[in-house]
Amino acid sequence: MDKIDLLAEGTFSVGCNYWASHAGTRMWSDWRPEVVAADFKQLSTDAGLQVVRIFPLWPDFQPLKMHFGGCGHRQELRCGEAPLGHDELGKAGIDPVMMERFAFVLDEAARHGLTVIASLLTGWMSGRLYVPPAFENLNVLADPFPIKWEIKFVKAFVKHFKSHPAITAWEFGNECNCMGGVKNADEAYLWAASVGDAIRASDPTRPLLSGMHSVQAYKQPWLIEDQGEICDALTTHPYPLFTPHCQLDPVDGMRGGLHATAESRLYADVGGKPCLVEEIGTLGPMFGSREIAANYVRMSLMSSLAHDCHSFIWWCAYDQDHLTNTPYDWNACERELGIFHKDRSPKPVAAAFKEFREFNARLPHLPPRSTEAVCVLTDCQDNWGVAYASFILAKQAGFDLEFQKANQPLKPSPLYLLPSLTGGHSPTRSQWLGLLEAVNNGSELYLSIADPMLSPFEEIIGLRVSRRSIRSHEAELAFDFMEGAFRCAASVRLELEVVGAEVHGRETDGNPCFSSFKLGKGTVHFLSVSLETALVVKPGGFDSSWWRLYRRVAERAMSGRALAKTSPTLGITEHHEADGSRTAMLINYSSKAEVFALSLKDGWRVSETLWGEKPEQMKQSLPANGAAALRLINGRDRT
Repeated sequence: MDKIDLLAEGTFSVGCNYWASHAGTRMWSDWRPEVVAADFKQLSTDAGLQVVRIFPLWPDFQPLKMHFGGCGHRQELRCGEAPLGHDELGKAGIDPVMMERFAFVLDEAARHGLTVIASLLTGWMSGRLYVPPAFENLNVLADPFPIKWEIKFVKAFVKHFKSHPAITAWEFGNECNCMGGVKNADEAYLWAASVGDAIRASDPTRPLLSGMHSVQAYKQPWLIEDQGEICDALTTHPYPLFTPHCQLDPVDGMRGGLHATAESRLYADVGGKPCLVEEIGTLGPMFGSREIAANYVRMSLMSSLAHDCHSFIWWCAYDQDHLTNTPYDWNACERELGIFHKDRSPKPVAAAFKEFREFNARLPHLPPRSTEAVCVLTDCQDNWGVAYASFILAKQAGFDLEFQKANQPLKPSPLYLLPSLTGGHSPTRSQWLGLLEAVNNGSELYLSIADPMLSPFEEIIGLRVSRRSIRSHEAELAFDFMEGAFRCAASVRLELEVVGAEVHGRETDGNPCFSSFKLGKGTVHFLSVSLETALVVKPGGFDSSWWRLYRRVAERAMSGRALAKTSPTLGITEHHEADGSRTAMLINYSSKAEVFALSLKDGWRVSETLWGEKPEQMKQSLPANGAAALRLINGRDRT
């Protein structure tokens, strides 16, 4: 078995989340080793997968039960009916039979060339809470009694299996932040640090993954930065139904195609650690046909690879529509999510995974993509919505960005985006002045506003506020570099006087809405509406030409690109190779086959087509949700 390093730069693996095809979450109690062996063989050979995420269901592996005496006195904690044992597993209340079954799973994975992410405290799964009987009705994330036994469990489990070659990483468990409530970020940090330290104490050689559901940049209690500090890698579970703003358009369009990428880059950039796409899927046929799901996989796989997301793990291996137990009896969206049907016949997504493996095997080491901008996220705003919208608009415009919070050290960049500002203290004075210093030194700054209080303002923007009022309808805008009229939802109207700014857009009554102002060696671009929050909540919001505004503010920052495009549905990343060449990844984020017009910067040419059709006369043909990879060289330096 080839050892897979999930976190190494330039590596990318594919896999699935696994429950045995016959039983789902009951696989450990309804144990059929021959089914597991057949499953792993099929996953490896018929889908070309490399990674399986395995779940030791918590109450099966640590079946702790409190035995009571008279008057409800807590008499003794036992492993089911049996007293706790005297060896290391027994003292932790772990069932040795289940450990033997887990060992079999690891052995079979290794035999079929699969590497394993062990999701340790699996107490939450597909909408059902699973905890040992002793912890029922207790808060397992805040009560010291269950936390004590959680620590005992992970220490004993990890120590027992730390020498097994199939395991590539440990993680807290499956979406552990859904297992109970915590009051604040301090309680969340304390739980994660305690359990994480216990895992590391037993095996310091393998990485620790987060495995959490929807952590946040600012909103407590589960924070991206805290998970980045405690873990070696963060993880996203980018389902369109469960992530705000993501189910407004079809899954095989640009909004759907960039969901996993944008969320994973947000986690990685703010958390300062690699991020894996650890659970992803369409949530069944009600969101799109099997063929649409396969197209979605192709697009999302290529996008995740191009944006350094390290791994792409599908939910899940097999359909579970034949199972009668909960959570499958409860939740329709948990039944038809497999790569394979319950009868083992493959869905089109299986072919999509195999096709990607072929592509990835032919692609040389892919360095991280180059970026031209930093998107600065502030408190008091919908951070995810603002980040998501900015990411999509930048991709449509033809440049790439990275994220940071306003309270993190400012990353050097030729262009800063400060989108959809709101509130009276975000950014703070020191953060605002830090950005302005970067502009004075030659960077450009774009800011759009919802309802902020900025000080200083007039001498930075070149506009003076004469009146402020609440809008009763959408803003109607026109720009001198875009054809037509544009409408944008906006809560606040600022009546503005020009005091030095160059105005490029106005409302229908002539009130300035978009301007540029020289500040030192740089430029400040100002938009008087909250574009990003308006578009991200609107179905079809990214189908208009708003991306041209992003292209306008990024013109200078984009000048270093070798390859340019005109269509907003074509995404391009450029990866600078050590020999001076570049690999360009081209992805069609449209559900239709298209021929895209390209242009090369003077001196550059396409030297090789690594994947897809060869561009003819600088026109690139791509199938629906398809991709191509080109090698670019500077012709002035090479023969």
